[in-house]
Amino acid sequence: MRHYEIVLLIHPDQSEQVPAMLERYKSLITTGGGAVHRVEDWGRRQMAYLIQKLAKAHYLCVNIECNIETLRELETGFRFNDAVLRHLTVVKPKAETTPSVMMKTVEREDARKAPQVATA
Repeated sequence: MRHYEIVLLIHPDQSEQVPAMLERYKSLITTGGGAVHRVEDWGRRQMAYLIQKLAKAHYLCVNIECNIETLRELETGFRFNDAVLRHLTVVKPKAETTPSVMMKTVEREDARKAPQVATA
């Protein structure tokens, strides 16, 4: 089995259904004998250019290990799901389990936006 990193751009109006979509994809991978190594929800972010007249999308990054048949089934599901604006699958040499650079940026932004507690 090979290792893959999948980045999904989800329609911003479908953000509430992201956890359900993620569970469906996880179950598809595990029933095919694969494994999910890392799941990162980057949240709604500004896109570099408009896609279907949208300026923002909900970003997901998933690192998995699966066979080619399961990957084809996943990508077919992405293609026919109207909520998925774009998807990118990259072959990785090994399993990625540490937080990505993008996730570290998201965490820094969240920490900065959080209300600061004043000490007296």
